Amino acid sequence: MNLFHIAEMALISPLVGFVIAGLGSLNPQSFTEEGLDFGDRLFQVVTCTLMGICVLASLILFQQVGLGHLEASTLTLPWIHTDQFTVSWGIKLDALSVTMMLIVSLVSFLVHIYSIGYMKNDNCIPRFMAYLSFFTFAMLALVTAPNLLQLFFGWEGVGLASYLLIGFWYEKPSAGAAAIKAFVMNRIGDVGLALGICAIFTIFQTMDFEILFKELATYSTGSAGRPIFNYLGFPVDALNLIGALLLIGAMGKSAQLGLHTWLPDAMEGPTPVSALIHAATMVTAGVFLLVRMSPLYELTPLIRDFICIIGALTAFFAAAIAVTQNDIKRIIAYSTCSQLGYMFFAVGVSAYGAAMFHLVTHAFFKALLFLGSGAVIHAMSDEQDIRRMGGIRAMVPITYTMMWVGNLSLAGIPFFAGYYSKDAILEAAYLKGTVVGEIAFVLGLFVAIMTAFYSWRLLLLTFHGTPRADDRVMAHVHEVSQSMKIPLYILALGAMVSGYLGQDLFLNTGFWGHAIPSASLHHGGANLLSYVVRFLPLVCAIMGISIAYLFYYQNQIIPDRLALKWPRLYSFSLNKGFVDEVYNRLFVARALALGWVFWKKGDEKIIDRYGPDGFTTVSMFIAHLAARLQTGYVTHYAFAMLLGIVALTTWLLISKVYNL
Repeated sequence: MNLFHIAEMALISPLVGFVIAGLGSLNPQSFTEEGLDFGDRLFQVVTCTLMGICVLASLILFQQVGLGHLEASTLTLPWIHTDQFTVSWGIKLDALSVTMMLIVSLVSFLVHIYSIGYMKNDNCIPRFMAYLSFFTFAMLALVTAPNLLQLFFGWEGVGLASYLLIGFWYEKPSAGAAAIKAFVMNRIGDVGLALGICAIFTIFQTMDFEILFKELATYSTGSAGRPIFNYLGFPVDALNLIGALLLIGAMGKSAQLGLHTWLPDAMEGPTPVSALIHAATMVTAGVFLLVRMSPLYELTPLIRDFICIIGALTAFFAAAIAVTQNDIKRIIAYSTCSQLGYMFFAVGVSAYGAAMFHLVTHAFFKALLFLGSGAVIHAMSDEQDIRRMGGIRAMVPITYTMMWVGNLSLAGIPFFAGYYSKDAILEAAYLKGTVVGEIAFVLGLFVAIMTAFYSWRLLLLTFHGTPRADDRVMAHVHEVSQSMKIPLYILALGAMVSGYLGQDLFLNTGFWGHAIPSASLHHGGANLLSYVVRFLPLVCAIMGISIAYLFYYQNQIIPDRLALKWPRLYSFSLNKGFVDEVYNRLFVARALALGWVFWKKGDEKIIDRYGPDGFTTVSMFIAHLAARLQTGYVTHYAFAMLLGIVALTTWLLISKVYNL
């Protein structure tokens, strides 16, 4: 079978699942028999089967294109054609796209299976499965896009699907607010992406990646011969401007510092949604965009340094917030922000292969942690506060083991996936040999300490110690169903072996081919690193774990004393840096005040008063006058008729005399 036929199968399968489950959600009663939820089970089986087909197709593509080192190829179909603008819909097959296809489809497939057990007591299951499938289709359309317009289509489709999934429990006000917040924050980034795409088309007259990269190959990092934008009389390097605009879009989707506030609030959605959005799909779209546009960023070292600083600061800030959070899902959500920061500063030091390597390993251990946290929440009767947990490790041994595996990988302990990919990023930052790279390396070491600390804080408070939940909750603690365990097993396997198996693959220039500039992949020389530098990340991880054991296993009074000793620092971390409060004061409150003025002064006092209400008042006045003429007396009506006849006769005589 032709590879493009297989790619079409991978792309269309989740779309078909969305259509079938979506139609079923319109009238679910028609699929019930004798009170059994036959319809729910039917759509779960259909969508999971189609996602299984998608995974198999993606695996074949990865084996043929990625491992088989086939040349990159593109299938295009007519889409939009005008006199001055032509763009095609297509499928781009190279090592970068097939890697993303495999990870996205696999995580989505496991989330689909997990949802069978997790959502079994929920309403509108066909609608939920339809949203999951649509999300997957949009993401696959994004990563296989051969041009920027199709990428933007998938980009917006993912944003729409995330809004629907985060706000799935729409009866919860907090879920609706979180969905709107995610949608609005992503639109801010999307404006930058749209402007960047427009700038690219303005300069290069194309949106096709292959044509664009050939054009970019003619430029150098110097200023000679590069396109210039004149803005208010000031010359602006067009490539730097495009790189900055695309970066804004990537920051919004990948929740980097400043545009990150939507991601923790997205925890209001069902736990499978959290795993799907935060593991290998939506939040990694920004990283994918930067890696896809790596030929551009190799020509813009200034923007690349900025990416490195933004990523390092995001990693540090998010980790500093995670160390004091108490919601089990929010801790993992801030961990996602922090790990995305690692990926960003890997891009900033031109280690695109290391960024993609960490994206792959992160997909396994972060999806494992989210689904494991869902198992904990399920066992604890929907409790999410780790301060009300504890003492349950013997009751849920499988979940406990799975969370151990995920945390070991996240903390970067040897032989687990995160150890290989995180260390590759830190080594690349050190070997870059620049001030920016050294700053990122140092911040990355501090992040490694905090990552290990909050990982074991979560583990110890959730599973160890004495039970802090009430007797009613503890009486119902139990392991999850088999449909929820199977995805955990597969993800745990990936969290254990993907790093070891992938280090020689994803850090190898031969694997990526032309998808990533070969020069940017070179971060060799790791053998020249001193043992001190090489093992510093491991030392930091052990230090973080040891501190967590001291604070939350041996002497739990220490955290309270530290909080009292440094109340401002503790409050800053506990309140998420007060970023939401600042945004509410600067933007939300003023937008609401402006909206109130438009509503009360503009709409009610002007538009309504002189528009609908004004016409209504005049009509009522005329109707009132007309009503006064309706007296009910025949003599009055006869007199009115006589006046009409006289007026009509007078008009006829005048018009005849004066030839009107």
